[in-house]
Amino acid sequence: MQNHTAPAAAVCPILRIAAAGLALLVTFGLPLTFVTASGVEDSPAAAVLPPQLTADDLGIFLDGLIPVLLRRDDIAGAVIAVVKDGKLLLARGYGYSDVEAKKPVSPDSTLFRPGSISKLFTCTAVMQLVEQGKLDLDRDINQYLEFQIPTAYSQPITLRHLLTHTAGFQETIRGIFIRDGDRLSTLREYVEGNLPPRIFAPGTTPAYSNYGNALAGYIVERVSGQSFEEYIEEHIFRPLGMKHSTYRQPLPDDLKPLMSNGYQGGGSDPARPFEVLQTFPGGGMSTTAEDMSHFMIAHLQDGAFDNERILKPETARIMHSRQVELVASMNGSAVGFAEQTRNGYRAIGHGGDLQAFHSQLYLVPELRLGFFFSQNSTGRASLRTTIWRSFFDRYFPSAQRSIKSSNTPSNASELAGFYKTTRRFDQSTFKLGSLTGQVRVFANSDGTIRSDLINDLGRPKTLYEVEPMKYCEEKGEDCIAFRKDEGGGNQIVVDFPHIVFQRVPWYENRTLNYVLLGASVAVFALTVVFWPVGAVIRRHYGRRLDLTRRQRRLRVMIRIVCIVDLAFLIVGRILSLKLPDVSLEIWVHLLQAAGIVGALASLIVIYDAVRCWTEHGRWWASRVSACLIALACLGFVWFALVWHLFDFTTRY
Repeated sequence: MQNHTAPAAAVCPILRIAAAGLALLVTFGLPLTFVTASGVEDSPAAAVLPPQLTADDLGIFLDGLIPVLLRRDDIAGAVIAVVKDGKLLLARGYGYSDVEAKKPVSPDSTLFRPGSISKLFTCTAVMQLVEQGKLDLDRDINQYLEFQIPTAYSQPITLRHLLTHTAGFQETIRGIFIRDGDRLSTLREYVEGNLPPRIFAPGTTPAYSNYGNALAGYIVERVSGQSFEEYIEEHIFRPLGMKHSTYRQPLPDDLKPLMSNGYQGGGSDPARPFEVLQTFPGGGMSTTAEDMSHFMIAHLQDGAFDNERILKPETARIMHSRQVELVASMNGSAVGFAEQTRNGYRAIGHGGDLQAFHSQLYLVPELRLGFFFSQNSTGRASLRTTIWRSFFDRYFPSAQRSIKSSNTPSNASELAGFYKTTRRFDQSTFKLGSLTGQVRVFANSDGTIRSDLINDLGRPKTLYEVEPMKYCEEKGEDCIAFRKDEGGGNQIVVDFPHIVFQRVPWYENRTLNYVLLGASVAVFALTVVFWPVGAVIRRHYGRRLDLTRRQRRLRVMIRIVCIVDLAFLIVGRILSLKLPDVSLEIWVHLLQAAGIVGALASLIVIYDAVRCWTEHGRWWASRVSACLIALACLGFVWFALVWHLFDFTTRY
């Protein structure tokens, strides 16, 4: 196994060129047509059989595809591993693990960071202890903890909830990344000290949670009597022969030289420092593509690898089976794994993202097929979906399908509106992310819909109703479905089963809030700008404001309120781009204190707006201006309260 930054000399150059051309056609969607004897154009699927999945053919295909994409999207390096029928079919590295030193990526000795794919190992460890009778998937997790998760709903949180992201936790990002690995908290310190609020009843609503998986990892540590890192090494890495894999942070000395650098871009950007995660059970692993192939083979063989076994067959089947189903015809959640459908085949897998590394793992049990890909740069795009779909469509294509109407009355108009993800902050200053992250559903006059969730280069695609409350694109496999929640509100169920989207209440409507915020900022800005400008103009024409001392003092205070409110919004936006940096929290709190002062001082503005109408001789434009500033202040206070901008807690 070697790095493949260029074609190997042993393979025919003509075949390489042809494969590269075909790879680009598949990747970029260029049309392929074939002329039959009758002169009628036919689709590729009807004209030729798909190529057989062999190591040679796959190598030619990937060598023509991946290097081109790495250069196009400014990515330093990548690895890929494909397993089939219990064996490693292919593992290859592309590009560089160290750009400056021109060190090539190796699939068997270069460490990558698979991010949240690490969660699958945590879930496997939990299931090992379940089959030993030491854990129960449906028991209250408080029975396994020395601290307690406070009661918030009638249902307790169970391990099944943690492993399917249905425990109901608010999103949390505080302290996940730290700069110094020597200051890494223990797992207990992290999960006990960063318990997020609960915003959904357990078992009711998928809401992806790094914290939930870290808590499951701590339960493994607590019940097994070993540190999490030691447990995984002894019970998963060692039996699977994963000699270059670890959860330890910083890396052990023998693995440090093997670690790939991480990059923002793959060109001249400097390497990023090693990313240290406090929630390491859910994202802190370092591994190689070849080691990941062992893990995939074990799961595809119901827990067996070579002469070792990490799970009993019945346990592995439970882990791979659907646990959470919101809409029967949409993807559901297994234990840790998320279902994915491609060309009629059911896959289970997980993606992973750190600041530099972006990865994907898929298992297709029906085909005994496993796929792992990881890139070491953010670049201009994450290639995992492109490469997975190109690979799978080449070897396991599906016939072209046409959309058929469900022949039911359309509910499109009832579904239109704004929706927010369940992976969110409700009780934090970061709640504002629910505003910027809202997606919209548009109803068309013909009963079809469009949504930001399924788009082509940012333009929403038209979706057709294929069954009641389910809409799909005309050509392709992307679909969304709708269901009612416990309160009767609409939810969007997407292909990624660990989140759903909920209809926003009227006061969180994106359009309403953007208009309100924009108008308030405009009034504040114009008031502040015209304060000195007006003074200059009056001086130029020799005009003075005929104001009493009290009126002059009131006028100055009103403009100071505008400055404070405007500064709060602008500086707050700048600080938000730098969070979550715990060292900045004191500045955030100082800014919040200033914002509260500005909000309370709005009473002065409102007083002036009311009183101006009883003052004789006050110019009508001044009265209108006073009212506009008062409305802007009210809008500012309302916006800040709705989006928790004055929340002094560190629950984020």
